[in-house]
Amino acid sequence: MANKLNSDKITIINKAMFERTYELYWEKLYAVCFNTIREVEPAKEMVQDIFKSLWERRAELEIQKIEHYLVRSAKFKAFEYIRNQVSRQKHSELAMLDCLTAHNCTEEKVLFNNLKQQVNLLVDELPCQCKRVYKLSREEGMPNKDIATLLSISERAVEYHITKAMGKLKSGLANY
Repeated sequence: MANKLNSDKITIINKAMFERTYELYWEKLYAVCFNTIREVEPAKEMVQDIFKSLWERRAELEIQKIEHYLVRSAKFKAFEYIRNQVSRQKHSELAMLDCLTAHNCTEEKVLFNNLKQQVNLLVDELPCQCKRVYKLSREEGMPNKDIATLLSISERAVEYHITKAMGKLKSGLANY
């Protein structure tokens, strides 16, 4: 493989060749990025990323025309940046919309946390076996049959404990 800029296939092997490529094309790549996104710092970062990738992949890349490769990379980076910006903006708008549709996000979070804390206190007050069955069923999502097998009790006993726990929770959470 040759390591000249004007040969048919280019493999960037050494530092001097890379630096020469950088000097020749940095400004052009920056112009492509900047003209697409109209932001100075992100455009500079994109060009740096392109050259960083070029250096890191120098042994495996075989490039026909370095200028075409670099310009195509710059266009891709700029469009990727625009796509990510649009995606972030849509995400922000959706988050804002969620907050607006909820009357008060903070208040709802506080109420939810209070309710969760009260449920945990009530579950802790349950008898030992009843608490175990409730946690396996409601917190772990295990089916009654598996709980019965795990605890060596009948499925009917599992149902009894769940019914008992739910009754206690219902009465304990009447204020909520």
